[in-house]
Amino acid sequence: DQEESGAVNPGKDRGMSARAASHAGSWYSANKTELDRQLSKWLQDVTPSSHLLPSRAVIAPHAGYSYSGPTAAHAYRHLDPTRINRIFILGPSHHYHLTGCAISGHASCETPLGDLSVDRSANQELMSTGMFEVMSERVDSEEHSIEMHLPYIYKVMEGAPHPYTIVPVMVGNLSPEKERQYGALLSKYMEDAGTFFVVSSDFCHWGNRFSFTHYDPAHGEIFQSIENLDKAGMEIIESQSPEAFLSYQQQYHNTICGRHPIAVLLNILKEGPQQNSRFNLRFVKYAQSSPCRTQQDSSVSYASAILSDKTLT
Repeated sequence: DQEESGAVNPGKDRGMSARAASHAGSWYSANKTELDRQLSKWLQDVTPSSHLLPSRAVIAPHAGYSYSGPTAAHAYRHLDPTRINRIFILGPSHHYHLTGCAISGHASCETPLGDLSVDRSANQELMSTGMFEVMSERVDSEEHSIEMHLPYIYKVMEGAPHPYTIVPVMVGNLSPEKERQYGALLSKYMEDAGTFFVVSSDFCHWGNRFSFTHYDPAHGEIFQSIENLDKAGMEIIESQSPEAFLSYQQQYHNTICGRHPIAVLLNILKEGPQQNSRFNLRFVKYAQSSPCRTQQDSSVSYASAILSDKTLT
């Protein structure tokens, strides 16, 4: 199910050197020309917010491109390829039970547009902490939360005047304490102005098939109630408080699949210097796969946010 997270067949095993684009041809086009045209159009349709530049991180969705591609463009339109030499991608684990974080064992990741190089040096640093494991070939191939960002990264980084690398990180079902620990560990990379973070998350998964049917009639129809619930969470995320975001989750149990990667980002920001005044985190786009009007309906919400650094000009 491209609308959200669903089991898929792993791509053909090509060894540990390159990760195959296992969701190409199903969740997004495997045709280079068609994919490039789609991404170009979605990006061209977005006017970036100048007050959110230069950006240091984005939160963006990971559904099939026909559902969330246009929303993701609102995040990726704010990347400046001339400033970036390394991109961390923090994605949730949909199929593999993980209580920590895991990195890719591949040297590169394929996309229909071209290959992306994995930062081996950063991987070695992360492994040396003892807090990371390496994804198996199957786990890496089946997970879509990171892969869905790779074509967009390749596209927006075409204008990079220098080589760059990616650091795919699968974020497991972390406890609040582990979210804090990983945030502290990764905060040093945010201090490098050339490092960028992509946080992969969809928002509310509503309907019986997701076992989540929260509805507050005070906000109107079901889809309006969903939007109110999502935007309450988005506002808390913008406040950059991991404690407030945890309280929101405990109160509403909103089915935000990337809640742990988002919490890691909030802890990264909390650990850094000048946290309260340095960063501006703002959502710039919100959408739903379809408007729910009855209890038989279902939908997934998508949102894009930009993290800008006020100390950079």
